[in-house]
Formats: sequence, C-alpha cells, structure tokens
Amino acid sequence: MATPVWHPQEEGVKEICGLLQEFRQPSVDQSRIWQQLQRCSQFPDFNNYLTFILCRAEGHSVEVRQAAGLLLKNNLKANYQAIAPAYQHYIKAELLPCLGSSDRHIRATVGTVISVVVQQVHVQGWPEIFQAIAQCLDSNDYNHMEGALDALSKICEDMPVELDSDVPGLSDRPINVFLPRLLQFFSSQHATLRKLSLGTVNQFIVSLPTALFINMDNYLQGLFSLADDPAPEVRKLVCAALVELLEVQPNFLQPHMRNVIEYMLQANQDGDEEVALESCEFWSAFCEARCTPELLREFLPRLITVLLTNMAYADDDEALVDADDDENGPDRDQDLKPRFHQSRVHGADGGNEEDEEDDDIINSWNLRKCSAAGLDILSTVFGDELLPVLMPLVQANLSQPTDAAWKAREAAVLALGAVAEGCINGLLPHLTQIVAFLVPLLEDKRPLVRSITCWTLSRYSKWIVQAVGHPDGHAQFDKVLTGLLRRILDSNKRVQEAACSAFATLEEEAAEELAPRLELILQHLMFAFGKYQRRNLRILYDAIGTLADAVGSELNEVKYLEILMPPLINKWQQLPDSDKDLFPLLECFTSIAQALGSGFSLYAEPVFVRCINLIRTQEVAKADPGRAGVAYDKEFIVCSLDLLSGLAEGLGSSIESLVSRSDLRDLLLQCCADDAADVRQSALALLGDLAKACAVHLQPHLPDFLNLAAKQLQGSEVKDNVSVANNACWAIGEVAVKVRQEISPVVMNVITCLVPILTSTEGLNKSLLENSAITLGRLGWVCPDLVAPHMDHFMLAWCHALRSIRDDVEKEDAFRGLCAMVRLNPGGAVSAFVPMCEAIGSWHEIRSADLRSEIAQVLHGYKQLLSGPTWDQCMAALDPPMREKLVKKYQI
Repeated sequence: MATPVWHPQEEGVKEICGLLQEFRQPSVDQSRIWQQLQRCSQFPDFNNYLTFILCRAEGHSVEVRQAAGLLLKNNLKANYQAIAPAYQHYIKAELLPCLGSSDRHIRATVGTVISVVVQQVHVQGWPEIFQAIAQCLDSNDYNHMEGALDALSKICEDMPVELDSDVPGLSDRPINVFLPRLLQFFSSQHATLRKLSLGTVNQFIVSLPTALFINMDNYLQGLFSLADDPAPEVRKLVCAALVELLEVQPNFLQPHMRNVIEYMLQANQDGDEEVALESCEFWSAFCEARCTPELLREFLPRLITVLLTNMAYADDDEALVDADDDENGPDRDQDLKPRFHQSRVHGADGGNEEDEEDDDIINSWNLRKCSAAGLDILSTVFGDELLPVLMPLVQANLSQPTDAAWKAREAAVLALGAVAEGCINGLLPHLTQIVAFLVPLLEDKRPLVRSITCWTLSRYSKWIVQAVGHPDGHAQFDKVLTGLLRRILDSNKRVQEAACSAFATLEEEAAEELAPRLELILQHLMFAFGKYQRRNLRILYDAIGTLADAVGSELNEVKYLEILMPPLINKWQQLPDSDKDLFPLLECFTSIAQALGSGFSLYAEPVFVRCINLIRTQEVAKADPGRAGVAYDKEFIVCSLDLLSGLAEGLGSSIESLVSRSDLRDLLLQCCADDAADVRQSALALLGDLAKACAVHLQPHLPDFLNLAAKQLQGSEVKDNVSVANNACWAIGEVAVKVRQEISPVVMNVITCLVPILTSTEGLNKSLLENSAITLGRLGWVCPDLVAPHMDHFMLAWCHALRSIRDDVEKEDAFRGLCAMVRLNPGGAVSAFVPMCEAIGSWHEIRSADLRSEIAQVLHGYKQLLSGPTWDQCMAALDPPMREKLVKKYQI
C-alpha cells in the first residue's frame, strides 16, 4: 500500500509563519516565541511544515521563509535520524526543485539545508542530489547554476573526501562528474559563478583526488586566467589557492614559481585589502615550505618595500579607534579576553615549555600584522641579507619627524622588532645605536608609537641583557628598564599592556640582574597595581609572577615584601570566591610562594585554607550548583591545586601542619580521578609535591593515588593527554623515593606502562620519555628485586632515554636504580652494554661520590664479566671521545 502524500494544514502554516514573523521583531519577548516554536516542534511533521514554508510559501516574505529554513537546518543537524523515513523523503524531494529558486536568498538557504542533509545521510544516502546538481549546472539558467554551485560548494567544504568515493546509483565518483564542469565555470561571464566554482575546487587541494591530479594543468591555467579578474572576491580565491598549493603541493607550482612570485607581489599591493592580505600569506608559506631561497632572492628589494609599506596602520584599522584608550575609561566586556591557565607540568624539562608568543598588541589578523609576520619569517631564512635593503627604508621612515608621518615611524619600529631574531648577527654591532634610538620613542606623543617601541625593545631583551658585561652595557640596560617602568605607569591602557608584556620578557632574560633594582621595580609595579583596571591587572599579575620566578629568594627581604604583599593580600581578600579575576592572582601567588620558600609562611595559612575552600566549593558545584551557590568552573580547582603545589614546593616540610589539619588528601584523590584532563594534570603535580614535602599524609590512600597515577600511563591516555601522563609518571617517581618498599604492590603495573612509552616509535613528548626513564630507574632503586629480572625488556630503550637527561638529583636517582639492578642481574644488561656506557658517559659531572663509586664498580664488574675480546669489541663500538672519557674517569 502506497504511503499517503503529506500535505500541510493551512492553519499550521499560518501559525508557524506568524510566529517566525513575530520572532523577527526586536521589541517582542523572543523567549516566549521560541517556547511556542519549541511546542510546535513536538509535532512529528513540524520539519515538513518548515520545508513547505521555505520551498513553497511564496505568499510570505522571503525573511520568514529564510527563518523557516534556518530553523529546519538546525533541527536536521540535531535530530535527522529521528525523523520518520516518509518525512525525510518529503523534505529531500521538496528541496531539490528549489535549487533554482528565483530568489537568491532562498537558493542560499536551500543550499545550506541540503548540505546538512548530505552530512547526515552521507553521499551514499542521497545520490539523487548529485544528479540534480549536475542537471542544474548543465541548464544554462543562471538561477539553477548559481543555486547548484552554492549547494555543491557547501557540501565540498563539509566533506571533500567523500565526494571522491564510489556511490551506488551513480556511474562515476561525484568529483569526477563535477570537476570538469567546475573548471568550465572559471570562464563564466558571471563573477558569482566564477567565485563559487573556484572556491569549490580549492576545497580539494589538500586531499588531491585523482580527478584534480589529472586536471592539474587545466586547474593552474584556469587559476592564472583568473589572476586579474575584475571581482576582488575571485582574486582573493586565486591567492588563497596559490598559498594552499605552496603549503601542501608545492611541486605543481615549481615550474611557474617565478611568475607566481611576480603575481603575488602585485596582489600584495591590491587596492582591495582582503586580496592583499590573502597574497601576503604567500611569503610565510614560501619560507615554511622550505622552497629554494634563490627563487625569491631577486625579488627581495621589491618585496621588503611592499611589506614595510603595508606595515603602516591603515586608516580604518581598529587600533586607531582605541589608540587614545585612557586609563580612566572603564574596560568594556569585549576588552576582557578569555584567559587560559596552563596547568603545571612537572619533571624533566617540564618547566621549559615555551609559551606561545602573543607578540602583536592588535588582536585581529590584518595586512599590517601579516606583513610583519612575513618580514619576521623572511629574516629567519635570509638573515642579514635583508639589512642592506631594509635599513635604508627604516632609517628614511624614522627620519620623518613630523606628526603626520607617525604611521611611517611606527611601521619602521615594528620592522626593527620583526627582524630582531633573524637578522641579529648583522644588527648586534649596532645594538647600542638601535637602543639609543628606541628609548626616546618611549616618550613619543602617539600612544601606538610608545606601545610598539615597548614590543620592539622586548625583542632585543636577550642581547640587551648579554651586553651588561660590556662597557656601558649596564647603563644601556638601566635605560631600557627604567623606560619600560615609566611606560608601565602610562596613562594609556594600550601602552600599559605593551609595557607590562615587554617588561615580563625582559625579566625572563635578566633574572639576577634585576636583584639590585628590585625596590625600584616593585615600587613601579605596585603603583601600577593601584591604578590598573581589570584587563591590564591580569597582565600585571603575570609581570609580578615572572619577577618572582626570575629573582627567586632575592625577593625574600622584609623591605621588598612590605612593598609587594599588602596590595596583593588586600586584593585577595576583596575578591569573592566566584570571581574569575582570582585566576591570575592565584597564578601570581604560586610564583611568589615558590620564590619566597619558607619566607611565605607568614601568608601561607589563609592562602592554603582558601585554596581548600575553593576546591571543596567547586566539587560541590559540580554535583549541585544550587547547593554550592556558584556555577561549576574547573579552572578554580586547577589554579588552586597549582597554588597548593607552589606552597608545597616553597614551604617544603613546613606545609605538614597545614595538610594534617585539612581534608586535602580526600579532595586530592577526587581530583586525581576527575574527568577533566587539566584537573588531573594539576592534581598529579600536587601529589608529587606533597610526596616530597610530607608523604606520610598521603596514607591511607597511597595505593589509590598510585593506581590512579598508573592509569594515566595506559594505552591511549598517554597519547591523548601527554601532560597528564608526564605528571603521573613524575609523581610516581617522587612517591617511590619517599615511601621506598611501600610502593612494591604497584611496581610491576607501572613498569608495564613505562616500557611501551620508552620503546615507542611514535615520537612521544621528550619530557615524558625522560620522566619515564627517571621513574623506571627510581623504581629499580627502591625495589630492584622486582624490576631487575625484567631488564632485558627495556635496557636498550631506557639507556637511550637516560643519555638525554640533564645532570640533576633525579638523574642521580635513576642511575642508582641502574646500579642496583645490575648488581642483582648483570646478565640483563649485557646486550645493551654499549648504550649503557653511552648513558654513563652523558654525565658532565656526578656530584655524589657514592654514585661515582657505584658506577665505577659496575663498569669494572662488566670488564671482568665480559673479559678479553668481548670487552675490547664493546669499547671499540664507542665513539673515541666517549671511550677516552670513560677510561679517564673510571680507570677501565
């Protein structure tokens, strides 16, 4: 029996259209209308009504029909599979004829809905749509061609790989059917059709289906024919295609590279800024693709001129609107960028992960910023070669003293910063002159000149600090330091931000050089603390924390703490537990606690108690926000755990009295089992720090902690959450050296997790490999009877990992484990004796006399065990310098 054809009720159409019309009115209660629409959506044929209104309700406004289509799109995205098959069929059947609707807005909405349906049913689930699109493309009717191209472009954007697959019901793969037609549209008289066809083909550059590979010459000819297209949106797509080809398929461009570079140079000066921006991406792509520099060398004089010109602020740049952002004006909500706390990473090289640079003060990507990035990366490829071209242009811009030429001066300062690292060899002899020129610009009347000067000086921080030992180096450093401190107190918020960020960079480089100037620095920072608003206060917290990291225990003097701590404690007390401005303050306190060590004990108890309360409140909020009185936000937990880690690291065993009077152990166990990776990461860091400071207080939950930590080292957990695995591995090692034999119940479980990490061929994180090697050694040290029998399974990979670990206490522990295991099972290391010697030779200096003696005994023991020719072969397998080093140190 045939399924009855669905027909809408006129009253239903009228009601839904009325609601959609009303919903568009700005003055109505939209939530009430939305609830009524949601009630309508309970009817199983509601989506049919929306389809009918979109495709057939020509008596209603286009806006209402579009609104129906957008609601339909969202419903299909969320619940397509729950729709009855008959209704699915109705929706698809109604959409097809509307591809060629006479109204372009309806066509566009229909194309969007069609792409969503294809996402749900995949290419195989709706072959008819591709037949319909092909017919429309061949129709010569503009509306049908444009509607079909629009739908096809959206489908290709969502699922390009699927279009290069066999589809039951179609004689050929969709891409094979469509690509020749798309290439023909490159020469259409209609700009929209040229744009849509080119944009669609561009979607396939990365996956490079056979159809495009075969037609690559035709595609490139089509691209080149569109290079000077009158429509800027087409020229933009040409540039985008050339950039993407260079990134993923550079060989195809190689024969045409000279012409492509010439074209991109011209496009970089296009009157349409979007075209110029798209083409500007080419220079970074060229360098990152490791193309032969020679290809670009002859164009450098013209290219650098273009880049420098484009680095000047455009008249409509958003930065110009906010340039006079006075400190007394309140921060807007959009000024408060979301912040992302980085959970603690512990162990070997754990603290050396570089932060991503946030160099440019302007948030949005634009031609100015892209040009500076291009110049930066070009300088890393061509180095000092750029200077003979660049410096006369920079000097010319800087020598324009008039206020009207401030944008040229600003661009020149930006250029000096952009090439600071790549061209440093050529610039270093002139560093004194560069700094002498930049420092006065910190007083320029234009805030944007002052702010970019801060950034550029920060780019030279490393070399300004290195020059301190040279004549006049101290005076130069002081000029930069005091200049940046003055700008930290600037009345302009943008300059405050730039100066704080630049000063934080200088602090990282200067470290102990800051100690004699601490009082002056703290006075400026804490004065700024009293005048900054929320956004810049966050950056100031970072500068204070960086200062604490840089000077360490030098900060632990009463005169400094009297300047630093009262304003911070006052702010700490002012902020409620639900205020996200606590996050950067918690981070700042973490650095201070680590720097002050026992000196933080005066402030420790209230800070410790509040961290516990924050974690406890958030754990309640996770289960029942109503009872907690706050919404759950895991970042409160992460920041609090990290501050507790800082306290444990700083106070050491002195934290024991605080831990013993709290429920930290129980809370920490919950956090180690949390669903969120960053909570587990910080919890495991604290577990390791508490093990070092007061391991006794981890009982009676020690087995639970160790099992949770071991779980982070199993299977996909390692790849999915490397930093969690890293901290788990480190924490297990710290617990092991404190509790010794008590760890024996989990040793074999941990070893079975560590060996696959060490023997992995997938290029795992260096820090994780090193921590795994250290922890394996520590387990071998405390429980050699359990680990030594299995040495032949891991010795080779373990010794390779031990070689790259820097000299420190953790490495000493690992080698104590090596010696303990070799004593019990000398045969287990014979097959890896040469790598073991290389690991021993990786030490620069072993400070522990006991360990030196143990290693000497191991080597002499093997000399006796292997004897004669076998020993000589092993020694011959070592590099001569390594062999000489071992012979000299251990008399073997």
